Amino acid sequence: MNTRDGGRTLQTTATSLEVVETLRRMDGARVTELAAEMDLAPSTVHAHLTTLVDAEYVVKQGDVYQLSLQFLALGDYVRNRRNAYRIAESYTEQLAAETECRAVFAVEENGRGVYMYTFSGEHAVWTYSTVGKRFHLHQTAAGKAILSRLSDERITAIVDEWGLPAATENTITDADVLAEEISAVRDRGVSFNREEQLDGVKAVGVPVDGADGQVVGAFSVASPANRMTDERFEREIPEVLLGVANEFELENSLT
Repeated sequence: MNTRDGGRTLQTTATSLEVVETLRRMDGARVTELAAEMDLAPSTVHAHLTTLVDAEYVVKQGDVYQLSLQFLALGDYVRNRRNAYRIAESYTEQLAAETECRAVFAVEENGRGVYMYTFSGEHAVWTYSTVGKRFHLHQTAAGKAILSRLSDERITAIVDEWGLPAATENTITDADVLAEEISAVRDRGVSFNREEQLDGVKAVGVPVDGADGQVVGAFSVASPANRMTDERFEREIPEVLLGVANEFELENSLT
């Protein structure tokens, strides 16, 4: 089995992690329900659940197993393990307040985007940008902003691994078209999402770098398409984002 670091894997660990993911997806389950969903013997599933319960990663309520609050502590640690991640929270909130839109801060991990923070302004619209959710980079403004700061070789590797699936009829699904889009983002420093992830929603994004010059993540602002006039979409929102990005990078370089 191919692995990301070239090492070997343990099937028992992989199965335990699959149990965790399946419990999350099912919002809790009984042993028999989980076994049927995973196509495993109930005795095997029960053994993994017992191990996870003993380690306090799973709790049993009656005959239903649920993920425990242990993951809350782990998630908080991960989101705060880098100084840049910590200070991004206040800037994301500032963006939501200034633009009255939905603002996010996202990062890249293993070739996909992950939403780290999300705040809603007064006229924010619901989007898929919930904290912790992973997404395809080419479908979003934040994702394209991050891609603009990666090498062409890295972008090719990401496309080879994850493809260019369409979320709407506007999603870029051709590698050559994506390359042209990323080149344009590099030139102007701003990325645009023209209803490419969700119909009726437009977004603008900007990448932000760390003190080492490497991309840390991206800020993005999303709004219903009918509220994004050409002036607001192409000038006003980008100016706000670029200003906040500069402030973020300055603070990050001083801490």
